[in-house]
Amino acid sequence: MLRIFATNRHFLDNSRYILFAYMLINDTLQLLSSVILFLLVIGLVTFPTVYCVPLLLLSTFTFMNTTLILATMSLERYVAIIYPLQCPAAWRSDRIWIIILSIWFLSFIFPMIEYSIGERDPAVDILSTPVLCKPIYINSSPIQALFEAAVNILFFAVVSVVILFTYIQILLKTRKMRQDKVASLIRGLFQRVTEGQPIDIYRPAVSVPLSGDDCFLVGKVAYEQQDYYHSVQWLEESVRLFRGAGGEWIPENASTLEDALDHLAFSHFKVWMELGN
Repeated sequence: MLRIFATNRHFLDNSRYILFAYMLINDTLQLLSSVILFLLVIGLVTFPTVYCVPLLLLSTFTFMNTTLILATMSLERYVAIIYPLQCPAAWRSDRIWIIILSIWFLSFIFPMIEYSIGERDPAVDILSTPVLCKPIYINSSPIQALFEAAVNILFFAVVSVVILFTYIQILLKTRKMRQDKVASLIRGLFQRVTEGQPIDIYRPAVSVPLSGDDCFLVGKVAYEQQDYYHSVQWLEESVRLFRGAGGEWIPENASTLEDALDHLAFSHFKVWMELGN
């Protein structure tokens, strides 16, 4: 996969692909260092601390780096969707390396602090005394264990909040854009979104809005074509029109409303199934 990125230079013009390639490199190093440490411990191989610490640092650094990369990728998608035409300079493909270096620094500085605050056994010479390369033998003081737990909780809490925030914001933004687009089409307006604002492409002199039955028929066509993403948009608008702008129930539309709700429920189910896959 990395070879594909290296041979197709156009991937380097997109910040998303650059971050993804960086995650692949980071995860490869993390897997390699973890496997090496595992084999050394299983084989009871001992060697001086000066050779063990870099391996442990690499394993810890890449592990923490993974969580930050996931949060950064979520933020990059958030920026790309919320600011499609005004992408901040820091998130452009030619500047994304600044963010990558910041992630690298944050991931590296905390393990360094953890290894530096521990108490060292004066009987152990880091250059000559052989030890088993496990964190419990290198980071043996209680303050190091407390610091490690606090940093892990902080990292995962921040990453969870960032991912949840960006997911909800993107969901709300795309839902609003989707509803605004359908609502304008119902009134006979053709619009495009520029810098987050709708701009009319065509506005008829006389506008006759579509009815709930019209929206249902459009949504049903998308439904029968298994285009559930667009069927949800039209069926939601159909239900809203059937019930009236004020939420009033219109008896003559009851049968069609029932059909719209039935089609809408299944369309939502299929959309979420596709998202899950």
